[in-house]
Amino acid sequence: MKLSIKNISKTYPNGVEALKNVSLEIGNGMFGLLGPNGAGKSTLMRTIAALQDADNGFISIGDIDVSRDKQSLREILGYLPQEFGVYPKISCFDLLDHMAVMKGITDSKKRKEVVESLLHQTNLWDAKDRKLGTYSGGMKQRFGIAQALIGDPKLIIVDEPTAGLDPMERNRFHNLLSEIGENVIVILSTHIVDDVSDLCNNMAIILDGEVRMVGEPIQLIKLLEGKVWKGLVEKSDLTRIEKENDVISSRLYMGKVQLRLFSEASLENGFESTDPEIEDLYFATINGLNIDGIK
Repeated sequence: MKLSIKNISKTYPNGVEALKNVSLEIGNGMFGLLGPNGAGKSTLMRTIAALQDADNGFISIGDIDVSRDKQSLREILGYLPQEFGVYPKISCFDLLDHMAVMKGITDSKKRKEVVESLLHQTNLWDAKDRKLGTYSGGMKQRFGIAQALIGDPKLIIVDEPTAGLDPMERNRFHNLLSEIGENVIVILSTHIVDDVSDLCNNMAIILDGEVRMVGEPIQLIKLLEGKVWKGLVEKSDLTRIEKENDVISSRLYMGKVQLRLFSEASLENGFESTDPEIEDLYFATINGLNIDGIK
């Protein structure tokens, strides 16, 4: 099954152009949609999930026209939005059971099997009888994935799923996503580069409502091979270096500034060649560097 997004645009009543002629083809596996806050990621996810209509364009999954047959889409969709509420005084088991009824699983025996399987899969079995209001942030996210998996969906959308999670919960969440993302379409929308580098075999970078880059991370990184340079500089030299070079990223390190630069020619003055990373692709795109083959 393939998700096809063609020429999708969306402008809100306040005049903000959230999406500008977005086109993507997404097959089975983990697909990372990477971009900063406000880039248009959540707008695109909500449009794919048929929670809002695009101004123009076309979205289909298999033979389902999303704009015309929203009910058929919902039958195969699992969705974990960026922000979602839970009923704090209801147990995890009871709320999943209720959601399974809403998904059409009316047979009580089958529903019990589905809910128990999801609780084990998301490592929530031992906490199944606890009220959701007592759950940690990571546990709530795992509950969110559990409800998204009800009904054996063919398309799963997770929007900023690891924001705010501690490293241990983030690793658990990654392991869970990697397990479910083999035979279905999973779209991971995030501004966290490591989420994409750890999980996704295909990706796109979106900025200002436009897709700026799309492809396999390994192949995209090759576009920067031999062109990324790193070095430590004094803070007092930073302004001059930024004017003279294409700066990919910078950060403070041991009282100095660690720079990563883009250059097709060799650099001197303490800079050495280094292996490119997805983060370099991301910051090069965000910073508007004119890199052949990327922009």
